Amino acid sequence: MHRKRAARKPRHKDAPRATWTLETKVPRRTGSGPTPCQGQWQRKNFHWAIGLYSRLKTPVPKVRTFSTSQSSLQVAGPMWNLGRLNHVAIAVPDLEKAKAFYKNVLGAQVSETVPIPEHGVSVVFVNLGNTKMELLHPLGNDSPVAAFLQKNKAGGMHHICIEVDDINAAVMDLKEKKIRSLSEEAKIGAHGKPVIFLHPKDCGGVLVELEQA
Repeated sequence: MHRKRAARKPRHKDAPRATWTLETKVPRRTGSGPTPCQGQWQRKNFHWAIGLYSRLKTPVPKVRTFSTSQSSLQVAGPMWNLGRLNHVAIAVPDLEKAKAFYKNVLGAQVSETVPIPEHGVSVVFVNLGNTKMELLHPLGNDSPVAAFLQKNKAGGMHHICIEVDDINAAVMDLKEKKIRSLSEEAKIGAHGKPVIFLHPKDCGGVLVELEQA
């Protein structure tokens, strides 16, 4: 079933026809000057050019070059030279027990006990081929090893010993470098050679013994 369309009413011949119009207002130019858009663009480019010019005039900082040949970087050759590791010293609460361990258990060559009253210790040397171990035990009431063992009941590494080719030159040079030592000058050590001990606080927490080679 088809619906019938409603009949259109006839338009009166004098009725106005509906139309759409878009009105835009364009500012009139007066004279020969630029339009507002052109003037704004010119002002932006003018300020940009001024900024660029001021940046180009700013002086560029010079880069300083350093040469390793400068006198401030030159280091004089040492008056003395460090040698090989002579021994590692181990403080032990029982010297005979430690001596038997290295000799009978590990099969190392072990020396007899050597008392050194000047340093307040009794020592036993364990020969390892390329270096030695030095077993330390307190000798006397004022032994520095006794104080160490009070803090370390089971014992432990006490110091390392490194050889130098000129002990006197080493002592003078290290004093100038503000490295403290436990004595004013070198003393005769367990090997019958001059030695000096450097303060552990100036040697990374390690007591270092220097011995004349």
